[in-house]
Amino acid sequence: MRKLLSVAVAALGIVLLQPAVASASVVAKVSLSTQTMTVVHDGVVKYHWKVSTARRGKVTPTGAWHAKWLSKNHRSSRYNNAPMPYAIFFNGHYAVHGTDQVGRLGRRASSGCIRLHPKNAAVLFDLAQREGLKNTRIVVSQ
Repeated sequence: MRKLLSVAVAALGIVLLQPAVASASVVAKVSLSTQTMTVVHDGVVKYHWKVSTARRGKVTPTGAWHAKWLSKNHRSSRYNNAPMPYAIFFNGHYAVHGTDQVGRLGRRASSGCIRLHPKNAAVLFDLAQREGLKNTRIVVSQ
């Protein structure tokens, strides 16, 4: 029963987000349960990548946001100057970015950000830069 309720809530969330998502030419859909990202460009699925999101005790927020700002060679001010290449910030200090811990992709490992292989982060960063921040959406669901 609990699992059915979770699925129903997730489905409702996706339905409610559709109008906002439809207006963006680049949509990065992140699934916390599968630790994957699906990138849709102009309505066509272009990429499906492994990600790492928040480990136990940390949080990756769920919801939908426009990209807020980009930083190609970002370094974390919170976590010992850790490299965050090709960062796309979407909600305060939360970002999608490349990681040097590629062996941990596909598992929860971050402090809350969404980590990608650096090559994939570069592809998404270039798409966001080309299409514009207002046309780039980050959607995170359970």
